[in-house]
Amino acid sequence: MGKVVAVANQKGGVGKTTTGINLAASLAKTRRKVLLIDLDPQGNATVGSGVDKNEINESIYGVLLGKSTIDAAGIEVDGGYTLVPANSELAGAQIELVHVSDRERRLEHALRTARGAYHYVLIDCPPALNLLTVNALVAADSIMIPMQCEYFALEGLSALVGTVTKIRETLNPRLTIEGLLRTMFDGRNTLTNEVSEQLREHFGDKVYRTIIPRNIRLAEAPSYGKPVIDYDRSCAGTQAYLALAGEMLRRDEAA
Repeated sequence: MGKVVAVANQKGGVGKTTTGINLAASLAKTRRKVLLIDLDPQGNATVGSGVDKNEINESIYGVLLGKSTIDAAGIEVDGGYTLVPANSELAGAQIELVHVSDRERRLEHALRTARGAYHYVLIDCPPALNLLTVNALVAADSIMIPMQCEYFALEGLSALVGTVTKIRETLNPRLTIEGLLRTMFDGRNTLTNEVSEQLREHFGDKVYRTIIPRNIRLAEAPSYGKPVIDYDRSCAGTQAYLALAGEMLRRDEAA
């Protein structure tokens, strides 16, 4: 049975999609079978995986509404993982799901049979605590929280942890925090280091040892529709996500 991890943070621009794409590709390089689900109507994980979001026939939108399946919507991409794509159609799913029974569990139901075919299922969530994100948290075993080490990030983190607690108490008792990932890290910044230290004090081992640095190659890779490992294997961004994959695997083996 594959492990399902929601990559989520209601704050935008913190590296959720970058993490989803590059962690999927890095895990795939270790010969794990990986499924990446794009659950964001912007479809950035789709485009960043080299898929034209305007040309897809099946998507996560159809899966959530019961018109398609994970297997039917899945696309094998050059990064070595399977992608369930998204486009702007997904924005309407929230409205349509309001009138659907068990609307918070649509993704969970869709993954029941599919997750057995993969070692890891990563869900790239939208930058909001909406019905799509709730579907991801109900379907997931754990949540990975990418975040920048800045003052306002701590406030957003508090709200997200509160949401995780509510989901655990009402809809998904198995949900845990997989880990906090420090992204776009610049160690020359005093505030960055102070916030990083606060995270370690409050969350201890839940904070990944791996840090994702600010890296131009990471920023460039999506415009070429590639994970950074296939764009520049030697850059700092590639090495960081390979290290994150290794850290994640070691944690799971030790659990």
